[in-house]
Amino acid sequence: MIKLYNTLSRKKEIFKPLRDKEVGLYTCGPTVYWFAHIGNLRTYIFEDILKRVLEYNGFKVKHVMNITDVGHLTSDADAGEDKMEKGAKREGKTAWEIAEFYTKIFKEDIKNLNIKEPTIWTRATDYIKEQIELIEILEKRGFTYKINDGIYFDSSKIKDYGKLSGKKTKKIKAGARVKIVTGKKNPTDFALWKFSPQNVKRQMEWDSPWGKGFPGWHTECVVMSLKHLGIPFDIHTGGIDLIPIHHTNEIAQAEAAFKKDPARFWLHGEFVVLKEGNPEGKPSASYGAKMSKSKGNITILKNLIEKGINPIAYRYLCLTTHYRSKLMFSFSALKSTQNALDNLYQKIREISLENRKNKIENRKIENYQEKFLSFVNDDLNIPKALALTWEVIKSKKLKNEEKNYLLLDFDKVFGLGLDKIKKQDIPEEIIELVKEREKLRKEGKWQEADEIRKKIKIMGWQIEDTEKGPKTKKINN
Repeated sequence: MIKLYNTLSRKKEIFKPLRDKEVGLYTCGPTVYWFAHIGNLRTYIFEDILKRVLEYNGFKVKHVMNITDVGHLTSDADAGEDKMEKGAKREGKTAWEIAEFYTKIFKEDIKNLNIKEPTIWTRATDYIKEQIELIEILEKRGFTYKINDGIYFDSSKIKDYGKLSGKKTKKIKAGARVKIVTGKKNPTDFALWKFSPQNVKRQMEWDSPWGKGFPGWHTECVVMSLKHLGIPFDIHTGGIDLIPIHHTNEIAQAEAAFKKDPARFWLHGEFVVLKEGNPEGKPSASYGAKMSKSKGNITILKNLIEKGINPIAYRYLCLTTHYRSKLMFSFSALKSTQNALDNLYQKIREISLENRKNKIENRKIENYQEKFLSFVNDDLNIPKALALTWEVIKSKKLKNEEKNYLLLDFDKVFGLGLDKIKKQDIPEEIIELVKEREKLRKEGKWQEADEIRKKIKIMGWQIEDTEKGPKTKKINN
């Protein structure tokens, strides 16, 4: 039994898909005008965990993710530049080139984080015809009006507008979205189709029944999810910043056009915030600030790699905090996490991976699996599941073969790549030095033995003295 926190009802609900053993999942993808920062990437890691948990429970997941390459303006108030056009000016490229470049970077990032690709990628510019058709339906049903800069959706005609965030339309004050576009009837109304400025040719513009222009941001997800998943579908996800505007406006359009909510479950991941106001962990007045492009305090995955950090260490860091809680980030915390990950990899090597294909059937194994399933099925309680992993590693009642089986089984959800860890081949030179050190220790020549230990460390290896003798392992910088 899977329980998921549904933003729409603001409580945990038992999840059952519309179709037996098949789940329709839509995740809001990136606006590809710039790099996705690690705060953005945390959302995709959470969604990957959700997908893996569903698959762990035996469901087949049809996963759709969009690429926003037009229509997302710099202001949530439907004002400002299109982010794609802005990116093109910044880099002296076409908007199409910008979209292609940053889409490629995003796909590299998710690969480095061991995030599974969606079943279907969709791109906003490939669905202009469908978006126009949706706006025509809304127009016929009386939900639109025209002003100088475009066609807008009249949110006052949706009785429960704002239900996703728990706010009623009357309580949303003017100016709540930075500034109001002249001519809008209500502060919560939003653009369905924006007109191209007079005497200006945009790089991305199309003919429509209302004039040349481009679609608003909120329409693309409605038509793409409808085309590939139907209405309603099972689960819609994204970051919590999408709740009050983007996802609220998706629901409004679907209700107006089809008299249905687009999705049954809405799941949202929390922000990454900075431990000391900046990624380096230095004192700052903006303690606990949200990581965002507008604040200029972002870190991208490339920055981590350049610092010698394994991207999977960032994935591991995300697993330590529940997806609905803020993740406090600093490089010192990340380095500690990398040490924990390296330790986990070493434990895997020590218990041997030779029996990875041998399925073990016994009650001890089943007990741990039942515990693990109860944690991950309780609204993706991955921190508890991770703690159980270390309990398995430290257990004196489990054999190495049993530990190995459980760790690889749990990693189907964690996605840390434990099945790819191989035993490290210790160079013959290091083996001989370890033997020489042991000989010196038995002779009581502690200083000489310590000099060899230092030499071994300089060569990139370290020795751990145990009751069963010395253990040698590679130092991961």
